[in-house]
Amino acid sequence: MDVSAPEQPVLSGAPTGVGPMAVYRQAVAEKRIVADPAQAAAVERLQALWSKLRHYDPPARLARKSLIGRFLRRKPVDEAPGSEINGLYLVGEVGRGKSMLMDMFFETSDVPRRRRIHFHAFMQETHARVFAWKQENPGGDDPIPPLADRIADEAILLCFDEFQINDIADAILLGRLFEALFERGVIVVATSNTVPDDLFRGQPGRDAFLPFIAVLKKHLDVLVLEAKQDYRRLRPSNDEDTWHVPPGPAAQAKLDAAFAELSRGAPVKPEQLHVMGRILAVPQAAAGIARFDFADLCARNLGAGDYLAIATHFQAVVLDDIPLLTPDNHNEARRFINLIDNLYDHRVKIIASAAAMPDQLYPSGDGAKAFERTASRLMEMRTEAYFELAHLT
Repeated sequence: MDVSAPEQPVLSGAPTGVGPMAVYRQAVAEKRIVADPAQAAAVERLQALWSKLRHYDPPARLARKSLIGRFLRRKPVDEAPGSEINGLYLVGEVGRGKSMLMDMFFETSDVPRRRRIHFHAFMQETHARVFAWKQENPGGDDPIPPLADRIADEAILLCFDEFQINDIADAILLGRLFEALFERGVIVVATSNTVPDDLFRGQPGRDAFLPFIAVLKKHLDVLVLEAKQDYRRLRPSNDEDTWHVPPGPAAQAKLDAAFAELSRGAPVKPEQLHVMGRILAVPQAAAGIARFDFADLCARNLGAGDYLAIATHFQAVVLDDIPLLTPDNHNEARRFINLIDNLYDHRVKIIASAAAMPDQLYPSGDGAKAFERTASRLMEMRTEAYFELAHLT
């Protein structure tokens, strides 16, 4: 089960037999979270879905390899198991508690086969599975049906955190894959900062992606979480030890000291990570701590798989010389967002020197709005509470 850090403290050890509403109310009563009308409304929707899905396990999966199963696979989506149950697409600004609410739903769900995963990780895994299928079936017709079979066998309820599409290859693959998953009765719950109609907006080839958006809206109810407070920013910051402005000799000396302290004086040497048949060079590594320049990670053509490898391999990253981000270095900014997403989801600690504080790194222009989520996460990643979280490999 893949679980990323919640945006607010969540109830640990959710009681069995109750849905997310009881968990939410208990957390409010115990003053571990602040009562929020928008969150309460979202919990009601999640509770209704929780009730519909109790013990949900479509029997059609058992017949998939039979003649009847192959016939059922060709049935229209409306006739698929679970087609009368819509999933939920929870969208809202950063830090509003979307992930926390989905975690409450996921942890209390008694669907036998379920999975909660960050969407970047899911896409990386999906591409790897498609690649492996093609290697094992040279000249094979289509990897999507067997891939959908495998995913549906593993989890009939999929909970995606941070649903977002930034790559044309992902957009093309997702359209067919999700249609196949819905045909197999898979129920999807997702959090996102982007409403479905704005997914992949402004990207080349978006017209070919529009039918998928229609399918997504057909099978997922869209709920906008209009909470006013960014709860990540309620936490105190620890500026002095983790985020150093501006870059320069003084900041470099502090990063040197932080790297030495975190690695406990272990020998520092280059390291190599193997990612999808490629080698990713790590300039400096010691005792599970890595050090990079911003250019090492964001000025090169790296992707989610590279950042996921870093996030799962190292428990802390020291990052030098983060520049101001603008539309002029949009590609570097996009990679930096992807990097921070992966580090945050795996609770990797970050010590950095930068041209500005997180909420001033991308001050204006196209892309500044999308960066707000990253700035919010960076603010949380500087807190003592975040540093106390265990690394997720």
